[in-house]
Amino acid sequence: METKVIIEVSNRHIHLSEETYNKLFDEPMNKVKDLSQKGMYVSDKVVTIYTDSFEFKNVKLIGPLRGYDQVEISHNDALKLHIDLPVRASGDLNGASIIHVKTDKADLELACAIISQRHIHMNPDDAHKYGVVNGQKVKVKVAGDKSGEMDAYIKVSEDGVYYMHIDTDDANAFLIKNLDEGTLII
Repeated sequence: METKVIIEVSNRHIHLSEETYNKLFDEPMNKVKDLSQKGMYVSDKVVTIYTDSFEFKNVKLIGPLRGYDQVEISHNDALKLHIDLPVRASGDLNGASIIHVKTDKADLELACAIISQRHIHMNPDDAHKYGVVNGQKVKVKVAGDKSGEMDAYIKVSEDGVYYMHIDTDDANAFLIKNLDEGTLII
């Protein structure tokens, strides 16, 4: 079975727990822009992430707050920072690298940096429709000058909206622009 899927390209960003947020910021977080996944948004807050080797300023905080801290960056970002990162599903911080996160208020050292696995969001009805289950590995085919296939994992949640998420390294490798279309192969 094959079906089209819209691909969203995700740049480096951070998710924070309430406890960590309160250490880094004094004022409430405000929504700037909704994201495709229900309830998720780009906030008005930014941080600097860094190591002894390099720093990235203005890294966007994605809301709402979560029960854990997580910095998601690409492999190319990790090379600049001189850190080794595991590829993980969101929320799986097993082996996550240490990174510094700072604002004008605080400078914290957190073991929360990962490269996010490519994944396809779905709600339970979508998963049933396509005959897939949470965590299942599938292929997505992309057309164009650098066409090819890539693995992705199904991420089923009650509020999941049918989109594929990749990072900037994947987008560059396949010459994919945000909101390009791929073909899900099941």
